[in-house]
Amino acid sequence: MIEVDDLHKTFRTRGGPVKAVDGVSFTAADGEITGLLGPNGAGKTTTLRMLYTLMAPDQGAVRVDGFDARTQADEVRRRLGVLPDARGVYKRLTARENIAYFGRLHGMPARELDARIEALIAALGMEDVADRPTEGFSQGQRTKTAIARALVHDPRNVILDEPTNGLDVMTTRALRAFLQSLRAEGRCVIFSSHIMQEVAALCDRIVVIAHGRVVAQGTPDELRAQAGRDNLEDAFVHLIGSEEGLTA
Repeated sequence: MIEVDDLHKTFRTRGGPVKAVDGVSFTAADGEITGLLGPNGAGKTTTLRMLYTLMAPDQGAVRVDGFDARTQADEVRRRLGVLPDARGVYKRLTARENIAYFGRLHGMPARELDARIEALIAALGMEDVADRPTEGFSQGQRTKTAIARALVHDPRNVILDEPTNGLDVMTTRALRAFLQSLRAEGRCVIFSSHIMQEVAALCDRIVVIAHGRVVAQGTPDELRAQAGRDNLEDAFVHLIGSEEGLTA
């Protein structure tokens, strides 16, 4: 479980302070996919970076399985698997070597690591590319490698920032099925996306962020009812109060 309580983050720029996150609070439960939805510049990625300890909040708290991200950061990191907005993989290493490297960073025993790598390669359908250098990989192959690398230590909590961004239809379908399998295993999944069909199909609960604040949260049906709209995209635009949601 991931609990987010009153997060604030302001950046200092030449043009003055910019408040990126302004009091975001929500809970992502085990065995559910929680969607983080908002237009570009809403504060989604900044919020996620504070969740996985890359960035410290100015105010507020994040707890992962009861551990505080500020004072118990190492414990939190052990319990998180993260696909960040940057998908960088080591190009000279094969997909398998990329995954293994991160497993060793987590201190996994060799036998356990080998078994986990094989399980992830099978689950993500990577058998045909597992032993190829990642230089020249397609966007989908890089994303699968990055997801496997993030999950190699078998975390109970998973944070995915735009995991299907730029992927073709078949790879997107495979990743959707994989996310559903994570939920079925009882993991806590936070999934950021700007694609309404994915959010509606995958997410048990949705947190809508606009201008650094949570403007609505609930199940897809609850958000449609709250906005008085039959279509989730129309509900989203209504809830954020701007047509910019259509181009998010």
